[in-house]
Amino acid sequence: MIRTTLLFLILLISGETVHLKDKFEDQSLLKIKMCTTPYHSNLLSDKERLLAFQEAITEKAKGTIYDIGTGCGILSVLAAHYADFIYAVEIDPNIAKFAESNLKPFDNISLINKDAKEVIFPEKADLIICEMLDTALIDEEQVPVLNSILKCLKKDGEVIPKKILNGAEAVHMERETICYEDNEANERPNHEIMSNFVIYNEINFKKEIEEETVTDLKFKISKKGIISGIKITTFTLLTDNLICGPTPMLNPPLLIPTEKINVDIGDLIKVKLSYKMGGGLDSIRTRIKKIS
Repeated sequence: MIRTTLLFLILLISGETVHLKDKFEDQSLLKIKMCTTPYHSNLLSDKERLLAFQEAITEKAKGTIYDIGTGCGILSVLAAHYADFIYAVEIDPNIAKFAESNLKPFDNISLINKDAKEVIFPEKADLIICEMLDTALIDEEQVPVLNSILKCLKKDGEVIPKKILNGAEAVHMERETICYEDNEANERPNHEIMSNFVIYNEINFKKEIEEETVTDLKFKISKKGIISGIKITTFTLLTDNLICGPTPMLNPPLLIPTEKINVDIGDLIKVKLSYKMGGGLDSIRTRIKKIS
């Protein structure tokens, strides 16, 4: 269970500065003022996402840690109490300025403003934290980045998150373009679930991952009507004992249009789905047909 009493977020009116209060095991109260971009302020305001990562970090953080894609530095802040040393890596120079300000009070955190794939780390990691997630890992570089730095993880080291599970279901959707179920404008695209839910792959971040995904999804239709898309849902296993479903800022479900096909209850359809993890939404391809 996530210990929701540990972390309290107070978002200031500006939407760009956050006060964090984190009560550690020694009962001391650490007060931190986080300066962020508006986007990272939205990430911090997603309490379910942040509390899940805090729970995982509390359980796993130790020794030498890499925080890849540190953003404003919040995950490094949460890990600093437990780590010997943290290498926080951020590729964007503008975002790195916020991280530099936020991480300045910590003498066991070094900020590296560079592409993580090009960093030569001085020591191997006991833990890699990499929150460069997106639904099905399509539109962020979690997979190519981890593939390039796993050689720097100790044999008994761990990764947060540990795994993801991807599932899909056939839908009738009104939009004819790829969209997320929750977006920054708080619009919820109209869609109707038309089939069973199928888990189609499991990604283990401690192993090298094939970036190209090609899979045949088979669905049994539960409603008469028109299939015009699929909905992908990603579940994040932060540790063996902690799983987080979609939240507004963590892998919101992805709606992908397909060709339209008329179906009846009990029909079986197959959708060939392909994409490249880290290749962007433009890499998605689908082909649909009725098989019975």
